[in-house]
Amino acid sequence: MLYCFTDIMTTGEAAKRWNKSQVSIKQLCTGVQGRPPRFTSDECRKSGGTWLVTKQGMERLYGKEPK
Repeated sequence: MLYCFTDIMTTGEAAKRWNKSQVSIKQLCTGVQGRPPRFTSDECRKSGGTWLVTKQGMERLYGKEPK
């Protein structure tokens, strides 16, 4: 799948753009308390020590980005 450069962001940027906590976004990538991740492998990945998520994944879980 091809993504526009602006459609991929860090969990920190996603948290600010959707008014969520960064920890919550990271937990969607990793899973928490024995639950599986909610993002698919096409919607998030770890690069070095930084989790990256797609706009598509955020919109699937949280709806359109708030204005």
